[in-house]
Amino acid sequence: MREPLTIDINADAGESYGLWRMGADEQLFPSLTSVNVACGFHAGDPVVMRRTVELARANGVAVGAHPGFPDTGGFGRRDLAMTGDELYAAVLYQLGALEAFLRPAGVRLHHVKPHGALHHRIVRDEAASDAVARAVRDFDPEVPFVVLAGPAGAGMRRSAQRHGLRSVLEAFPDRAYLADGRLAPRGTEGAIVTDPGAVASRAVRMVTQGEVVATDGTVTALEVDTLCIHGDNPGSHEIARAVHEALTAAGVDVTAF
Repeated sequence: MREPLTIDINADAGESYGLWRMGADEQLFPSLTSVNVACGFHAGDPVVMRRTVELARANGVAVGAHPGFPDTGGFGRRDLAMTGDELYAAVLYQLGALEAFLRPAGVRLHHVKPHGALHHRIVRDEAASDAVARAVRDFDPEVPFVVLAGPAGAGMRRSAQRHGLRSVLEAFPDRAYLADGRLAPRGTEGAIVTDPGAVASRAVRMVTQGEVVATDGTVTALEVDTLCIHGDNPGSHEIARAVHEALTAAGVDVTAF
């Protein structure tokens, strides 16, 4: 008998900072199975991190770390000229910061997923990817490393393998894809998909057919373990709910990886 398809739905969370608010975590979490919590470098602060961990625990949502460049002013979306040693130390520092709130909450770190420009750096720069994977391994070799699904994420997968980490393949139904499997750059036409129905249809196709239609019309294969819904997009909670409902209707078991 064929085993049912399973998929995780994740979102970036805890990205508020002080009086500045980003996203609607309280509305978003009920439709998710895991979250990636900002660790204070690109966003988040100690109070926000603690509250986000508690909110995730209350909703039964697995908690991962979302380390980024030290760039709150640019929300971690600016590529910083950091060496491999600096990247290693910065990621290890952020994992330790989140662990300080996970431990008293009785929550175990579920995964690590790099944020924003750091993620884009390690997609194209395998040495940087090695530095980040090494930090994850040295923190806890049992923690999975979330990597970009498709051909563009091959370097990240090699880094994970070299450092003995489990790779978790991630796709983005609310983002457009280029033919080579990279995400279409923010700011380009159609890079962000905001219609809940369209995102849900893309999600179902990714999971059940293992493919996505790129911006030039070509079909790119995607083996996927988790789908990311961008929590900073308008109406993200409606999008997440539509994706969850559509996948369930398609016979997919939505659960944390």
